[in-house]
Amino acid sequence: MKVLRQWSSFVKRLTHVMAKPMKRDFGRGGMMVHPYRGYGSQREIFVMGRVFRQAALGRAIPRRGMLRDTADVARRIFRRGLSGAAVELTLGGNQLCVSTDRDGYFYVHLPISHPLPIDVSWHVADIRVQAEGQRPVHTQVEIYVPPPEADLVVISDIDDTVMFTGVAEKLKMLYRLFVRKPHRRTAFPGVASLYQALHRGASDKAERPILYVSRGPWAIYEMLEAFFQLNRIPVGPILFLREWGISWRHPWPRRAEAHKRDLIDHMLALFDDLPCILIGDSGQHDPEVYSEVVRDYPGRIKAIYIRRVDQDPAREEAIQNLRNELADTDCQLVLAADSVLIAEHAHAEDYISARGLQAVKRDVYKSYQEAASE
Repeated sequence: MKVLRQWSSFVKRLTHVMAKPMKRDFGRGGMMVHPYRGYGSQREIFVMGRVFRQAALGRAIPRRGMLRDTADVARRIFRRGLSGAAVELTLGGNQLCVSTDRDGYFYVHLPISHPLPIDVSWHVADIRVQAEGQRPVHTQVEIYVPPPEADLVVISDIDDTVMFTGVAEKLKMLYRLFVRKPHRRTAFPGVASLYQALHRGASDKAERPILYVSRGPWAIYEMLEAFFQLNRIPVGPILFLREWGISWRHPWPRRAEAHKRDLIDHMLALFDDLPCILIGDSGQHDPEVYSEVVRDYPGRIKAIYIRRVDQDPAREEAIQNLRNELADTDCQLVLAADSVLIAEHAHAEDYISARGLQAVKRDVYKSYQEAASE
């Protein structure tokens, strides 16, 4: 019975998260816009989102409960991106209008001609969407611009770096996320306190930008948001997922390493006055991709933290060779079995505070204690 209750709870929570984006239209259907958190600098900002055409909710469906969530999930599955919609974004005195592509996505690159306030990091932009035969839609989106105190940018992988995924175990991953106790959810022990320490810096006041990249598609955006909130990991501000764009002519999504490298190049250009830390894992191509970045951007990458996710001697030897190749640079590649080793190096290099280091040690120890007591 306990197992049945747990699985019932899992299904209900997962369904509610998947249905959440559909609640915004109050069941009316029609045109709907879903913007993702934006980011930028005092020179330019970037916002991405998608415009959908979706079905209305039947009058017989209740406003709340599992039946409503199930109906909304069905609406989500069958909704379609709306091409050619006009998307106007306004931030302060800055404004730009773009059109959605054939899949309904829009990309706003807005040069900042009217300065933004420097005493806040999160700005709210207005979005107005119009399309032929549809009622105009108004919404807002949060945009993160690092404050002057920011001295570093952190770019981190998500899959098997922040959270254990096991690509072949997605259902088990979701079960752990929504059912298991916090320390058994998919986050690695100490990850929350480590990323909080990196966000605050050595002064505990830095508010550094932390940018996360995943191999997953934009369709899992809400689930990753829920994961970050449940595990107290800084949202940082943005999740960069992939637009898979699968079709009969292109049956496979774009390679993950190309997606990651393009993101890093973009971030280093955007925050051209800030050094960078890169975080990844040993199971994919992160060490190789990051090492190339170090060579292509001399002096910009201060540290590479690689979480060891397997015990493959050949893989460890390959990473050691990369570390040796970087010996003549000012970037150190650290292969770490847990968050404590990363935090100790970061503290020694003055990237995090002593308080942040102690928080990581405390959380890792507590997590191992709780796991052992089960």
